[in-house]
Amino acid sequence: MKPATEQTAVVVSLSLEELCRFCQADRNWVIELVEHGVLEPEGAAIQSWQFHSVSIARAKKARRLNRDLGINAAGVALVLDLLAEREGMLRRLAVLGDG
Repeated sequence: MKPATEQTAVVVSLSLEELCRFCQADRNWVIELVEHGVLEPEGAAIQSWQFHSVSIARAKKARRLNRDLGINAAGVALVLDLLAEREGMLRRLAVLGDG
C-alpha cells in the first residue's frame, strides 16, 4: 500500500467523465449502471452528476465484474445486490455468535 504523503489527495466526488477515466469505462456503460440502480449520482442532469465515495467504490467493483467475468450491467446490479445481502447476513451472524 502506498504511504500517505502531503501530496496525496482524498477523492470526495467525481464527475461522470472523471469516473469514466478512473474506472477506464465507457460513458454509456456508466449511464447504464445508473439506470440499473448500481450507482446513484447526485445532480438532476447527466452533465451535473457527481459520484461520491460509495458510488466510486461500487463503480470500480462493477467494472471488474464486467471486465473480468463479462457480466453486463443488469448482471452486475444483481451480483452487487447479492454480495451486499451476503455481507449483511454475515454481520448479523457475527452479532448472534457473540451473544
